[in-house]
Amino acid sequence: MTPEQTLALAAFAFVTSITPGPNNLMLMASGATFGVRRTVPHALGVALGFALMVLLVGSGLVGLFAAAPWLDTVLKAASVAYMVFLAWKIATAPPPEEAVQTRRPMTFLAASAFQWINPKAWTMALTAATVYAPGQSLVGLVAVALVFGIVNFPSVSVWVVLGQQMRRLLTDTRRMRMFNLFMATLLVASLYPVLFH
Repeated sequence: MTPEQTLALAAFAFVTSITPGPNNLMLMASGATFGVRRTVPHALGVALGFALMVLLVGSGLVGLFAAAPWLDTVLKAASVAYMVFLAWKIATAPPPEEAVQTRRPMTFLAASAFQWINPKAWTMALTAATVYAPGQSLVGLVAVALVFGIVNFPSVSVWVVLGQQMRRLLTDTRRMRMFNLFMATLLVASLYPVLFH
């Protein structure tokens, strides 16, 4: 990969990683509820889980979906169901003081696994593997995964910090519930491209 290609890939990774999507909305909600420190495993799970996804998608899962198109429908149905469940969990989350005692933030493994039903992650992985690792060579895929791993973590962490900063404004239960409801609505709205594409 040439320096120009690496720079283009880093720009693609940055733009796709920092723009709103299911991961970032959930990280912002977690930052508001649990704070930065407790949300770090979730953010690391997103970054490293997505890097692994790029490797595996580029290494052959694209062919599996081409051979069995019905898997796309199954993936969409599972994605929508799980996203609606997560939106409900966010919408009904207790205030931060209660949440710290009664709930836990998403774990590293859960965040890594979430990438496989995240429609935005699938789009990013397919694009990255086909555009920036033509021929899907192992060396090219590893390079793409490394760039995404390096760029993704600081990008998604911005949303965690933003969530924690929002916590200062969400000083009463009513505001926090309104924020959680808004974040849940945005999460469901992020499914629009999946349902109508």
